[in-house]
Amino acid sequence: MSTPSTPAARRQLVQHLPELRADDAASIRHFLDAIWAEQGLARASLDSYRRDLEGLARWRDGTGGGLAGIDRAGLFDYLAWRAKHGWSPRSNARLLSALRAFYGDALRRGLRSEDPSALLDPPRLPRLLPKALAESQIDALLAAPDVEQPLGLRDRAMLELMYAAGLRVSELVDLPANAVNLRQGVLRVTGKGSKERLVPLGEESQHWLERYLQQARPQITGTRSVPAARDGSVPLFLELSLHPLSRQQFWALVKKYAVLAGIDPVRISPHGLRHSFATHLLNRGADLRALQMLLGHSSLSTTQIYTLVAREHLQKLHAKHHPRG
Repeated sequence: MSTPSTPAARRQLVQHLPELRADDAASIRHFLDAIWAEQGLARASLDSYRRDLEGLARWRDGTGGGLAGIDRAGLFDYLAWRAKHGWSPRSNARLLSALRAFYGDALRRGLRSEDPSALLDPPRLPRLLPKALAESQIDALLAAPDVEQPLGLRDRAMLELMYAAGLRVSELVDLPANAVNLRQGVLRVTGKGSKERLVPLGEESQHWLERYLQQARPQITGTRSVPAARDGSVPLFLELSLHPLSRQQFWALVKKYAVLAGIDPVRISPHGLRHSFATHLLNRGADLRALQMLLGHSSLSTTQIYTLVAREHLQKLHAKHHPRG
């Protein structure tokens, strides 16, 4: 039976692990460079892999050996240690994915003769349905920012765009200014695996984007030049520092506007607007294949989970309004 543990307690636990060894740091860095070159993983995915591998390396060094000498029994012990201290099955499943990629790369390069993660079964994950807001709640949330202020107008445009286009939070905050085509009413989005897709803006979202670009953004930038990214692009949505918002900053804004809109913040998830976008489209008869393209899912099975949410909604409507419901 696992002992209860809060995120703060787990962070403190990790802080007391030994420092990362130089050879482990070099192995992780080489692996991340290789997997980025081969698969073009997003920065967030690479950071997750790095944290997971560094966690194992630091724990392992406390028992001797580091990443190079760990065997299957050692991985079992580490997973048991994490389970004891409250890491979730989903977190451990992500860790196992990182381990398989890391040791698979070591095998290909001849650094190991066997993969210690090969026979480890992924933890059984509970099937969590996406939490979608009601359309009336979406209306209240979108209307919460003070659009008379530059940052409020920016926030309204961001919320409208995320809901209108079904964007992931990372896709929203990373949007470059040149991704928007207001003349054609479309948005070019770079999703997971650096895959691009075109999504329609919709009239309401386009209206608020135009207001942001014409009114709020010039007030935020003033006479200053916006720093360009490595590829030469500049971010679409800016903080007063002229840097793009982080996912955490945007998430804090959503929580704030949820409270202003009279919505329980617990009912909001980081992808709440994206989930609501998908669920509301299905409720209104959207085609599942079209929804898959709009969401940027590589597999239709990922999109199909929204049909369960839509079905649940229809069952509630039937039970409430049908004379024999």
